Amino acid sequence: MEPEKTPEAAAKQPMEAEAGDPVDPRELVSSDDEIDYSVEPEFYDPDLDDVDERWMNRQRKGHTSDAVLSCPACFTTLCVDCQRHEKYVNQYRAMFVRNCKVKTDQILREGKNKRKNRKGKAADPSTAPEPESKGQVYHPVCCEVCSTEVGVFDEDEVYHFFNVIPSNS
Repeated sequence: MEPEKTPEAAAKQPMEAEAGDPVDPRELVSSDDEIDYSVEPEFYDPDLDDVDERWMNRQRKGHTSDAVLSCPACFTTLCVDCQRHEKYVNQYRAMFVRNCKVKTDQILREGKNKRKNRKGKAADPSTAPEPESKGQVYHPVCCEVCSTEVGVFDEDEVYHFFNVIPSNS
């Protein structure tokens, strides 16, 4: 047997509606009734864009950049100070990066492809040997957050980005 509820105790308890019991809509509380619109929202700051711009200028140390580069997979910022390639507009180079890791255990070499004869087949490697030392050495560069390959790092300690999302700086 349940103890009887006093009217005060019943008012403090959440309304328990059983299936089929009618609920008085006047007793329901709307979420709009709980919001005080006279108070300015705490998540809005009209001066925040100016603060962000000053922070970015401090990060760049007065340099201008052609773009801000982000990872194509996780959108992590990789570079805020870079130059766009003159010929290949989707490639960038930079010296100072963030959230990048260089895979020093892997080596990529720049070199000419195997020579092809007239029929489109590769030439016999024994007739056209190509020394392994030719070409510049690169190391793959990956996003530190998601490990997506985003570019290469050369012998002159310059990063070359080709798999990134540029945004206006």
